[in-house]
Amino acid sequence: MNKITLIIIDDHPLFRQGVANALSLEDDILVIGEASTGEQGIELIRKYLPKVALVDVNLPGMNGLQVTRQVMAEKLSTCIVLMTAYDDAGQMIHAMRVGASAYCSKEIQPETLVYAIRTAAAGKYVLDGREFDADGLKNWLETQVEGALREYSDPGEPYMPLSDREMEVLTYVTRGLSNKEIASLLGISHQTVKNHVTSILRKLGVDDRTQAALYALRHGWLRLQDH
Repeated sequence: MNKITLIIIDDHPLFRQGVANALSLEDDILVIGEASTGEQGIELIRKYLPKVALVDVNLPGMNGLQVTRQVMAEKLSTCIVLMTAYDDAGQMIHAMRVGASAYCSKEIQPETLVYAIRTAAAGKYVLDGREFDADGLKNWLETQVEGALREYSDPGEPYMPLSDREMEVLTYVTRGLSNKEIASLLGISHQTVKNHVTSILRKLGVDDRTQAALYALRHGWLRLQDH
């Protein structure tokens, strides 16, 4: 039997071990490596060319979407199955646009994950438990993209409906800085910071700064350890 070789890229050791243990029960899947960062994962993919890489979206440094984009850019044969703790429709669209073979929540059942891995290894795609061929995925993307994506959002980055300046402001908001402190650090007026914060709350559909900070952390745009 030709086994599906696989590597796991996730910065949580316990999660990696749990997934590896679950997949070890499958006769046709062989875990051949693990990595805790995107950069380490890319090196493993280049070295071993596994059939499938199971990749966390929210990795330190190079994130899962960037790993996917790099694999596609280098025309490596590995299929990417992305996993996320915080499911987001916009980010799912970005994942498939950049070249992922599947996009799954970390709450997925083991048997469903195995199905996604096998489907990806067979050259097909999995979204929300549904299987697509290349034409089916193209049609799905065409129906989803128009209303869901922002022109200024880079498909190689986590889905962010904010401008670069708004992301700077949100980063400082997440650190607990006041508008006055943010204005001083960025060299802009207090009123400009207030305007940016208002725009951020409107775009994210939240009511206050705390909710905006939690939204950014949950979606992997910012990481607590970065602060």
